[in-house]
Amino acid sequence: MTSANNNMGRRSFLKAALLAGGGMILHFHWPADVKATGIKASDIAEESYELNSYIKIGKDGLVTLFNPNPEFGQNVKTSMPMILAEELDVAWEQVVVEQADFYPERYKRQFTGGSQSIRQGWSPLRKAGATARQMLILAAAAQWNVPSDQISTQQGTLLHPGTGRKGTYAEFASAAAKIPVPQNVKLKAVKDFSIVGTSRKNVELNNIVTGKPLFGMDYQTEGMLIAMIVHPPAFGLQLKSLDDRIAKSMPGIKSIFVIDSLTGDIVQNFFDTTSFTRFAVVVGKSTWEVMQAKKALKLEWEAEPGRRFKMGNPGQPNAKTTEATYPAGLESSDVHRRQMEEFSKKPGNVLRKDGDPEGAFNIAARIIERTYTAPFLAHNTMEPVNCFAHVTSDSAIFYGPLQAPEFTVGTLSQRLGLPKEKIQINLARMGGGFGRRAYGHHFIEAAAISKHLNAPIKLVYTREDEMTAGIYRPTYSATYRAALDKDNKLLALHVKAGGIPETPIHADRFPAGAIDNYLAEGWQIPSNITIGAFRAPRSNFIAAAEQSFLDELAMEMKKDPIDFRLELLERAKTNPVGKRNDYDASRYAGVLKLVRETSNWDKKAPGIHRGVSAYFCHNSYVAQVVDLVVKNNEPKVEKVVAAIDCGIVVNRDAATNMAEGAIIDGIGNALYGELPFKDGVPQKNNFTTYRLIRMNEAPQQIEVHFVENEQDPTGMGEPPFPPTFGAVANALYQATGKRFYNQPFINQMTAG
Repeated sequence: MTSANNNMGRRSFLKAALLAGGGMILHFHWPADVKATGIKASDIAEESYELNSYIKIGKDGLVTLFNPNPEFGQNVKTSMPMILAEELDVAWEQVVVEQADFYPERYKRQFTGGSQSIRQGWSPLRKAGATARQMLILAAAAQWNVPSDQISTQQGTLLHPGTGRKGTYAEFASAAAKIPVPQNVKLKAVKDFSIVGTSRKNVELNNIVTGKPLFGMDYQTEGMLIAMIVHPPAFGLQLKSLDDRIAKSMPGIKSIFVIDSLTGDIVQNFFDTTSFTRFAVVVGKSTWEVMQAKKALKLEWEAEPGRRFKMGNPGQPNAKTTEATYPAGLESSDVHRRQMEEFSKKPGNVLRKDGDPEGAFNIAARIIERTYTAPFLAHNTMEPVNCFAHVTSDSAIFYGPLQAPEFTVGTLSQRLGLPKEKIQINLARMGGGFGRRAYGHHFIEAAAISKHLNAPIKLVYTREDEMTAGIYRPTYSATYRAALDKDNKLLALHVKAGGIPETPIHADRFPAGAIDNYLAEGWQIPSNITIGAFRAPRSNFIAAAEQSFLDELAMEMKKDPIDFRLELLERAKTNPVGKRNDYDASRYAGVLKLVRETSNWDKKAPGIHRGVSAYFCHNSYVAQVVDLVVKNNEPKVEKVVAAIDCGIVVNRDAATNMAEGAIIDGIGNALYGELPFKDGVPQKNNFTTYRLIRMNEAPQQIEVHFVENEQDPTGMGEPPFPPTFGAVANALYQATGKRFYNQPFINQMTAG
């Protein structure tokens, strides 16, 4: 791994990269529409050239794409170049991919999250590729003295059939760079795609399987020290005293001290943590030596008082700040359950109301009411938290896994007293994310430690550190009520849902818009337990509750579960209620019809118990059918069939892999995932106690079917996750005759 001392400055790096190729440079604004300028590399002035994201065509014919989005396994580093190569009309073998470091002056969205990378990059990448191709055509037309519309391209070659002339992109790159950038270039028709829609292997596959240094944990540089922190053992406690007399005399230990990562004057953003901002630090020569010294510390803790702090988006024009509260106290899961039960009985905040739901419930012949709950969950990324930092009086360099550098840099700037342009964040490949690495506390901690020591350090968390310090999926509760008339017709539906410390409600999603009388209410309970985005935030719970309830409701109404959902969607399509419905009923119905067909839903197999679920989130539609068996009171999902409408599928290999991973992750969390608290202490701190799905428990078969259409691509990393919970719950009912209302479901299985 490159030494931090040898890291080139931004402008120096750009100049070196550009001059090395000597070909054509195309730069554009990300992710807005292309604003490209052809520039000859030798003409670039180091101090005046402002580059955002760019394509480089070198003399060797290779096309380089600097990918701005952090990569943590979703394969954007392969899929995004596929879009570029498609419109550029270059052979895939001619494409080279480089990971761009964080550079806000040149990239507008260097954030991986919300299943938005491909969706946001689709248009600018297509236009960038098509613009470069047209500039090459114009250069060839000028040299050959022929009309440009008579020139075609084929995998990096320019062709003029009339004269038989041909030439490579590399031959015309320099001339193309001098041509004014054409506007409104024509994009390929979807039917003409030859790369997009195919399967391409991960461009870093060889590096991954051969163990090349890619991750933050791999980083090494001369003079680097290892740092570890000791945070309070419970949420609601703070450090009272530290006795380091034994620890500081142990081999390899350089320093032990107490420090604050966030100070009172810092305006925090959404991705800053609010817990454990004051902690003990142990610094030494090696990870092992530091770990041993941590154990030798003698620490006293005391109750932490509640506090208020400022929230906002520092550094943004006209940014406003608000005050947030961090409550005091030691919280426990049994208390949480009682609190949620109490709140579920009180009126909530009305988030949507259609028709007269109260009147419908008053005249109902029968009311069905069910409550669903889910616990806190830990992210459990394969690679624990880590970050390299080297802070000096006038600059700061970082290397590590981070989903949202554009947010973290603002807090770093405040904490270090440095302007943002003096902070360089180099993005490592992430060993898993699921939302966990959107939170940059490890960068802030590493920065504070490095500044204190005036030395380069690598901050390393153990698995226990990570699992007990936050950030977690919240704990939730949702109560659903349905009013039926004497003929079993659905009159009204009411959902009231909340959690600690947020509500999971998406009030304008299905079945809103499909029922005349509909009421959605939300509530939330403050907490000092740090929560954050967890794969498909909020959707991962509310989908399970909603789809479980719709399944039970269908059974009560003596209807097939898929037929019932399709009836509701037909109403939402032909005569929707309200104008705020945020889903397309036709596309929603489409995945249900496809999963019915591909799973042979109407043909029951002996001994196989089936559950269905469907959900819309992150702009995509997913339906799943789970085939489940129970042996010796142990559930086992044998097969899952998924139907997905995510628009055009850029890389089928990557999309299928994401769906398979999300489904297995969903099964594991639904059956086993749970992180309880007692007096503020997480009761599980490693995989010895925190139950994950095991390899022999994963489905033997997962079929993924994509709806074929020409819609622009939408999300894929998160949408297949939420429906899995409900499909598993509904299959368990078919297997056991018992409804499962509380996650993880294995607790109800073992309870009998």
